[in-house]
Amino acid sequence: QNNMLDFVFAVDDSVTWHMMNLLKNRSHYSFLRVFGPKQISSIQSYGAGIYYNTLVPCNGRMIKYGVISTDTLIDDLLHWKTLYVAGRLQKPVKILTQNENSKLQAALVSNLKSAVTAAFLMLPESFSEEDLYMQIAGLSYSGDFRMVIGEDRLKVQNIVKPNVPHFQKLYSNILQDCPQVVYKHHLGRLE
Repeated sequence: QNNMLDFVFAVDDSVTWHMMNLLKNRSHYSFLRVFGPKQISSIQSYGAGIYYNTLVPCNGRMIKYGVISTDTLIDDLLHWKTLYVAGRLQKPVKILTQNENSKLQAALVSNLKSAVTAAFLMLPESFSEEDLYMQIAGLSYSGDFRMVIGEDRLKVQNIVKPNVPHFQKLYSNILQDCPQVVYKHHLGRLE
């Protein structure tokens, strides 16, 4: 209840999305709202390609929401240019609604497979499912300077431990179909 809820909206047309959102939720934006939707979309294209509205009150709790273009999201999922949103999507999330964009669907699956492969390279010959999920969850934080200064050192563990069943649901098909590993699901082990 006290944790901020984090949303990401993948949109095909950022300018139109910000224009409509400014009409409905102008107070969500920082001072940048005075520059209008085109400038906000332009700023969105820098860094990780996502524009966040933070500290937004919603139904008795605080939320933040980011807006990313579908093309930028697909690029990050496939190439890990920033690993910012792709890293978030390597962890269990709730997808509220999704259109039938086959390129996006394929990129989401590719991102998960790439996360598994990268984690395999960092693990010993035999390891537990939890070890795998810790490596995957830690991928997006490995180059994050906040993990050295100021961030909770148990962040990855706090993400994985209570969510092992959700990680299993997210990755079980990939692990069962993966020729590089023997997945002993009943033992929770991989080799």
